Amino acid sequence: MRIAKLLVANRGEIALRVFRTASRMGIATVAIHTDLDAAAPHTRAADEAVRVESYLDIAAVVAAARGVGADAVHPGYGFLSERAEFARALEAAGITLVGPSAEVMDQMGRKDHARAIAERAGVPVVPRGEDAAYPVLVKAAAGGGGKGMRVVHSAAELDEAVAAATREAAAAFGDDTMLIEKYVERGRHIEVQIMADTHGTVLHLHERDCSSQRRHQKVIEEAPAPDLSPQVRELVTSSAVALAREVGYVNAGTVEFLLDSDTNQAYFLEMNTRLQVEHPVTEAITGLDMVELQLRVASGEALGLRQDEIRCQGHAMEARVYAEDAFGGFLPQAGTASAVIWPSSARVDHALEAGQVVSTSYDPMLGKVIVHGPDRESARQALLAALDDTAIFGLTTNTGYLRALAATEEFAGAGIDTAWLDHHQLEPPSDAEARQLAGAALDASLGAGIRGPWMPDGFRLGADRARLLEDGRDLTHEPGTVLATAYPGVVEVELPGAGAGFVRRGRWGTEVVLRGQRFVLDRPDPFDGRYVLAAGGSVEAPMPGAVLAVNVAEGDAVIAGQTLGVLEAMKMELALKAPFAGTVASVDAEVGKQVALGAVLFVIEEVPHE
Repeated sequence: MRIAKLLVANRGEIALRVFRTASRMGIATVAIHTDLDAAAPHTRAADEAVRVESYLDIAAVVAAARGVGADAVHPGYGFLSERAEFARALEAAGITLVGPSAEVMDQMGRKDHARAIAERAGVPVVPRGEDAAYPVLVKAAAGGGGKGMRVVHSAAELDEAVAAATREAAAAFGDDTMLIEKYVERGRHIEVQIMADTHGTVLHLHERDCSSQRRHQKVIEEAPAPDLSPQVRELVTSSAVALAREVGYVNAGTVEFLLDSDTNQAYFLEMNTRLQVEHPVTEAITGLDMVELQLRVASGEALGLRQDEIRCQGHAMEARVYAEDAFGGFLPQAGTASAVIWPSSARVDHALEAGQVVSTSYDPMLGKVIVHGPDRESARQALLAALDDTAIFGLTTNTGYLRALAATEEFAGAGIDTAWLDHHQLEPPSDAEARQLAGAALDASLGAGIRGPWMPDGFRLGADRARLLEDGRDLTHEPGTVLATAYPGVVEVELPGAGAGFVRRGRWGTEVVLRGQRFVLDRPDPFDGRYVLAAGGSVEAPMPGAVLAVNVAEGDAVIAGQTLGVLEAMKMELALKAPFAGTVASVDAEVGKQVALGAVLFVIEEVPHE
């Protein structure tokens, strides 16, 4: 069966990624979208688009596929991609799912069932709790993403941890079955990409290392896994193939292992029955298009490859760019991306463009920056350069955090384990450097005679080199030279000691993106050359939520750091504090009131200096 029309049951960058390959193969494409995504990039990119109330509505998605005459559906990742009931509904409608069968999803979707299958296939598994000394890991059999999971260090903690994890699992998955296994305190997350067709061929596409995680969420992935012994590499790759054969797997899947750094023993963790977020690094080292392989397998074609033909060439890394304030408690961010610059030196899978509204309604991932080099250090240097050349204005992202991680000695030496980020604090670039760049950008614009957002206003600093990106024109000035045009209204500046960064003046004030990190700056006086961090007296909601408490009223005197109120958001309580000593000028917070990200809840007037 040749696929003629493909509906992608997803959104954002993964939908665009699938559309690219499908279009190249001559397959017509169909997008689904909610009202929020009516004008989104993925909606515009497809040949056809169908509105649905929710990406999770199985009946609506199947009806959309039937309505447009799609003969296949690609689920991407997330949403319905690992839902067996979705696979069954498509099968009942006579539509091909680009993925494994519902029966395989049922078996591999539960950690307890998957463990039993792995044992039958001779795949090493983590010792059970009764066979392991403390610490142990309590985890939900139906879980994922770190939910329903607790680390227990002694028998005295076990009952309470099991009860808490059980409640969380029941709420998140509707299933409170728990597993207790040995907890590996220093482990690496190694996963093997497999691909299987309907003709009995099961291949592995080498392995990836996804140890750079924060609270079980991957941050940077790479392939192949560094510093893996030939014995462990052979164990995990052959085990992944054996597991896929045992369960009768078809299409793309990923078998995940935990490598104990102290014993060098690898254990099976779980199998993901879909395309992975990090599949581009595997594509980079193998030269294969995994979506094309998926579509050909779903059409009934043989893979037409032998294991020895799948070569591993060079090294690849992928960094996930999220809308979150990584240096401010990892709070989700939302807003309008006023300007977006992605690096030209890297592959970037994204669905973010200037003017686009980023909400907290969906996954916060904005894009993936993927690099490839002849060896790991070359790839790491390429990643640093690519993140330096990434600039998103209008909202805060974790790009600076990714850049800081990739620059650490531990990451450079492949010494990151799965718990490292949870115990180490990374530092952002200094705001002093950002202030220098802001001043130099204004000076550069003055030298080039630019008006508009960079209108001269009485102050200048010296710039060693500046690149002005204004209205699509290449401009020159002294003492620097313009290099190229990338985005109107953005100035790229390089200063000795401060490095290179991007500067833009807009509704937020002066924004600087330095080594991926966004700073919002103000100048306190039009005749004063100093830039300062734009804090002011406005206390804004750091994320959407509900007001739990209001502790002050208009006219109250407050001290710096005093809690003005409390916001509940994402099941967290956030204290809203006074930025400096002063008087409460206004209060726009009411207990029980829902507020949007960036809503001004309190305004403080600073106490004047004597």
